[in-house]
Amino acid sequence: MESEKKTELILQHQREFFETGILQEIPFRKAALRRLHSAIKRHKKEICEALKADLGKSETEGFMCEVGLALSEISDQIKHLERRSSPKKVSGGLVNFPAQGYLVPEPYGIVLIMSPWNYPFMLTMEPLAGALAAGNCCVVKPSAYSPATSAVIAKLVKETFPAKYVAVIEGGRKENQLLLEQKFDYIFFTGSVAVGKQVMEKASAHLTPVTLELGGKSPCIVDETADISLAAKRIVFGKFINCGQTCVAPDYILAQRSIKDALLKELIFWTKKMYGEDVFANPDYGKIVNEKHFRRLKELTKSGKLVYGGRTKEESLQIEPTILDYVMPYDSVMQEEIFGPVLPVVTVESMEEAKSFVRARPKPLACYIFTKDKKTEEMFVKGVSFGGGCVNDTIMHLTVPTLPFGGVGDSGMGSYHGKKSFETFSHEKSVLKKSNLLDLEVRYQPYAEWKRKLIRMLLK
Repeated sequence: MESEKKTELILQHQREFFETGILQEIPFRKAALRRLHSAIKRHKKEICEALKADLGKSETEGFMCEVGLALSEISDQIKHLERRSSPKKVSGGLVNFPAQGYLVPEPYGIVLIMSPWNYPFMLTMEPLAGALAAGNCCVVKPSAYSPATSAVIAKLVKETFPAKYVAVIEGGRKENQLLLEQKFDYIFFTGSVAVGKQVMEKASAHLTPVTLELGGKSPCIVDETADISLAAKRIVFGKFINCGQTCVAPDYILAQRSIKDALLKELIFWTKKMYGEDVFANPDYGKIVNEKHFRRLKELTKSGKLVYGGRTKEESLQIEPTILDYVMPYDSVMQEEIFGPVLPVVTVESMEEAKSFVRARPKPLACYIFTKDKKTEEMFVKGVSFGGGCVNDTIMHLTVPTLPFGGVGDSGMGSYHGKKSFETFSHEKSVLKKSNLLDLEVRYQPYAEWKRKLIRMLLK
C-alpha cells in the first residue's frame, strides 16, 4: 500500500510539473539532455562496473554497446532538437484557399519506460533521451534481473533530475504490475513477447498508446555467392556478443547446402580467433544473466549435432559459444528465441526455400542476408517482412541514428532512434489557419446548382 501511494504521488507531482508548461521550452529540454549526457560521462566507470557485475561485460564492450551508444543518441537529440520540435508547414489545399496547414509536435505528457536486462543501460537511456527531447516527464522502470545497473541508473537519474521530472522505480513484478495499473500518457516497453502482451492489455484499459520492442527468431541467410569468411566473422560477432543475449542477434542460420561446410569451418575459425581456444579463460567473455536462463540454454545445446563448443561452467553461469549442425525445424532450439550463445545451422537447397522458411514463421525483429547477388538481396528485402536488418552484416543497423529500430507483428510495434525517437514520444497536432480576407460561399447553404457543380469539380 505504501509503494502504491508513493507511485501515485510521483505521478501527481509529474502531472503538476508538466502543466507548468516549462517542458514546452526548447532551452529547458536541451539543458536537461546536456545534464544527462554529462552525468553519464561522469559515471562511466561505475556504469561499466555494474554491467560487469550483472552480465560479465568487459569495460570495452560495456562502453561500445551501452554507454557509447547512449551518449551518441543523446548528442543526436541535442543537435537536432530545434528542427525536430519546430512546426512544419503543409499545404492547406485548394478547398481552403487562402489557408496554411501546420504540423505541430507536442509531448504526450507522462511517459513510462520499462527496460530489459540484456542491455540494461543503453535500452533505458536511448528511449529516455527521445522522451525528454520531445518534452515529456518520465517514470523509468529498469529490470530487476540487472540489479547493479538498475541501482546505478537510479542513482544517476536522482542526481540529475528532480523526481517530478524524471523518477526511477526499482523492483520486480510487483512494481511492474503496480505501475501498469496507473494511467500514463505513453508506455515504452522493451522485453519479451509474453510480457509485451500484458503491457498492451493493461495499457488498453486507459487507451494508452504503446511502443513494444520485443524479439523473436531473427534469421541469418547465407547463399553460395557470399564472401564466406567475412560472413562468418560478422555472424560470430553479432551472435556471441553479450553471450548471445541480444534481441537482434542472429538466432539461426539458413545456409545453402553448397557452402554450408565451408561456412561451418569459418564460423569455428572466427569463434576461436575472437574468443580463444578456452573461452572460460577469456576475461572479456560475459555470462548468462541467471541460473534459470543458464539451464534453459544448456538444454538447447542438445539439438542437432554439436560441431563446436557446448561446454558449460555452472559456477560462473557461462556457456561456451556453441555451433550446431543438422538442425531440423522441429528441434527444440528452433521452437523459441534462443537468447544465448547457441547457433543452430539449418541447411537449405535454395534461396527460394530459405525465403519460404522465414515467411512461414512469425515476423522477426531482424533479418540478415549475406549475398553478392542483387536478385537474392531484393528477394529478402522486398519479399520478407521483418523489423530491420542488414545485407552482408549483423546487428550494426542499430548503430545508425537515421535508421529507425523496431519490430513488426510478433516482434513488436513502433520504432525509435534519432528523429524517430522524437516522433515516437510526440503527438503531431494538425492545425489549419484560415485567412479572414476571403470567405468562399460555396460550402454554405443554400446549395445552388453552381455550388454543387463547383464542389464536384474541387473534390473529384
